[in-house]
Amino acid sequence: MSSPPSPAGYSIGSPGRPWGAAEKAAWLGRQRRQRSYAAEVVAPLEAHLPARAELFQYGALDYASLGWDLYPLFAVRSQAWNAERPVVVITGGVHGYETSGVQGALQWLRQEFDRHAGAFNLLVLPCISPWGYETINRWNPDALDPNRHFRPASPSAESALAMACVAAHVGRVEVHVDLHETTDSDNSEFGPAKAARDGTALDWHAIPDGFYLVGDSERPEPGFQRALIDAVRQVTHIARPDERGRIIGAALQQEGVIHMAQRASGLCGGMTNARFVTTTEVYPDSPTTTPAECNEAQVATVRAAIEYLRHA
Repeated sequence: MSSPPSPAGYSIGSPGRPWGAAEKAAWLGRQRRQRSYAAEVVAPLEAHLPARAELFQYGALDYASLGWDLYPLFAVRSQAWNAERPVVVITGGVHGYETSGVQGALQWLRQEFDRHAGAFNLLVLPCISPWGYETINRWNPDALDPNRHFRPASPSAESALAMACVAAHVGRVEVHVDLHETTDSDNSEFGPAKAARDGTALDWHAIPDGFYLVGDSERPEPGFQRALIDAVRQVTHIARPDERGRIIGAALQQEGVIHMAQRASGLCGGMTNARFVTTTEVYPDSPTTTPAECNEAQVATVRAAIEYLRHA
């Protein structure tokens, strides 16, 4: 949980005036590498690739002109792809700073991939935003949120390349699970930065303590969402709504579940036509959870999603 910020606002830009090139450059100049995508994501992918999986590069993010790196983008797919099998898509690290979204995807690959590869076509994009992973950031270097730009002609290279990868592999998707976190820094840093960037008032909501899901209002599938919540409650606690019955401003649909219009909002979950789609939201800043529990909550969600599909 956190309290609303003081009226002083963000330290870049002027209240009520959207950022221009100078403000975006000032913001980018503040960013620093805090961890290694190569060491923490790519190396484990290569070292622990499941026996029934194939690792491939689906693109690269060239941020060298901005003083950063060329980031290769990797995905994992079923080695024996069969057009007759249902397709499951798992995405992580759309917001690179949401650690368990990435590390949970890697853990699921190690522990679960081979168990399901015989029955399903599996496609996993474990870290869609490697620059965000390294700088612990929600945005990309252009001050764009990739998870609002999963739409045609996307200005976010992270989103555009991920969409192209999925489209090249699959037509119909049965399950899509997008792995995220909701952190205290959403209120302390990223919310105020967004308001400053856009020249708008801060849209502040208390951070819920616990795990919740964001379903698609166009494809709600309440039984599916409930099965995932029931699985995750064995690992960590489920978020309770605020005094208005809401989580991050959205009305509670059932325990631990809210809805958004994922396609209209440009969210990653909206890029597929999956019947069963959800976005996880783990709370890593809770005093009653651990990084290991956060990763396990992500694994439990994907495991439950696939089991639900088996019996659908």
